[in-house]
Amino acid sequence: MRLPFRLPFLLATLLFFSQNLMAQQPATDGIEMADRLRADGKIWVVVAVIAAVFIGIIVYLIRLDRQIGKLEKDVQEKKKQYSL
Repeated sequence: MRLPFRLPFLLATLLFFSQNLMAQQPATDGIEMADRLRADGKIWVVVAVIAAVFIGIIVYLIRLDRQIGKLEKDVQEKKKQYSL
């Protein structure tokens, strides 16, 4: 399906203008919630929880990769046994 000739230009124009409009929004002094967490010293709790979640995901993926590798090795060995 081929797009009409003017559609890509229309989309590019809208994208260009939307970026321009976003740049003109007034700047704020900061995020109030983050400032409050920093002031109370609780921002480190948030950082620790996020770090723990990412470490958990990484450990899970490493274990999953090892298990898949072991299963692939077993499948290859069984193929060799049955092909003989």
